Amino acid sequence: MASNTVPETMAAMVLTGHGGIDKLEYREDWPTPQPGPGEVLVKVTATAKNNTDRKAREGLYPVKDKGDTVSFQVGGTATFTFPRIQGADVAGRVAAVGEGVDPARIGERGLLDFNLYADHRRDINLTPDYYGHGADGGFAEYIAVPSDQFHAVDNPGLADAELAAMGMCSYQTGLHMLNAAGVTSGERVLVTGASGGVGTAMIQLCRVMGAIPYALSQRDKADALLELGAEAVLDRSDMQDFADKVRAVTNDQPIDAVMDLAGGDMTDRFIDTMIFDMKRRSTYPRLSIAGASAGNVSEIMWTRIYLYQVQIFGVSHGTREEAEQLVAWIRSGQLRPVLHAAFPLSRLHEAERYFVERGNNYLGKIVIVPDAEWQEHGAPFGLQQDAE
Repeated sequence: MASNTVPETMAAMVLTGHGGIDKLEYREDWPTPQPGPGEVLVKVTATAKNNTDRKAREGLYPVKDKGDTVSFQVGGTATFTFPRIQGADVAGRVAAVGEGVDPARIGERGLLDFNLYADHRRDINLTPDYYGHGADGGFAEYIAVPSDQFHAVDNPGLADAELAAMGMCSYQTGLHMLNAAGVTSGERVLVTGASGGVGTAMIQLCRVMGAIPYALSQRDKADALLELGAEAVLDRSDMQDFADKVRAVTNDQPIDAVMDLAGGDMTDRFIDTMIFDMKRRSTYPRLSIAGASAGNVSEIMWTRIYLYQVQIFGVSHGTREEAEQLVAWIRSGQLRPVLHAAFPLSRLHEAERYFVERGNNYLGKIVIVPDAEWQEHGAPFGLQQDAE
């Protein structure tokens, strides 16, 4: 192993079991991982928080009985075992390399493709798992990952916390939702949950791809979402006659594709926005779903689905090709971060509470920074009260 000086132990936030935030234990004596063949050891400078961290911790991924308290096991066996270090969207610098990796990479800054791929296929990912779930993630000072999944991003105008905010958990999921539905230039796309990490990513991705995003969010987020690229913002607190409200902002044109992060009884209303006048359409109505924030069970008449030929795509993560495309767009400056705030790693409990109870001023991502890196990489993005 070629390396800079790497300590034998590190600080880490360790999840000890399913449950509340009390299951997250801050340890300063956790063994530092070692890079294996083909791997790099990354000194973590920032890791973005995602809702999947909380859902996995609380066991909110039932797939058979809606009352189950489980973590998903798409590959057929449980990979979310304890103790586990969570955190998927990791930015940092290469501190050491394993066998077969060029030592010249030491010191390189980059962003992790968060997937635990089952094979080397580039265009398909059938059993999605990820760092922070099936393997230890970035809520620590170091992480060992495959060298080909740690992508160099040396843009000098992009801080490490901002780079982490552009992590694959949100951006790759958003891109895969759009690609699964075959969204093309000029199409009208309804983006739900538009103020969160995936939503803000999709608004930007639509514009990069030439599509027209319509955002569903809280009214107080409208100005920020319009500035980000939304064509119009619809108020999620007023869903009565929702299809009519959409028609008012699309000049009576149907939505071509819905990117659904809500589920629940919202899904049926989203379908309404695509089928109110089929004669105006030139493609089939399409719905990609990658979340269930409004409920895990929806009641939909199947006659509406097959008579209107609605195509539904379930999306979880993405592919190697999509990760590489996103990194290229980040390097070229076509995508930009939407960073809400940073928290020190030792205050992850506080960050978790803030995330769940977030108020009207919340937009984008929360990033977690190791305490040893806080002054350089976290403090400039701390909450206002931390700066006072």
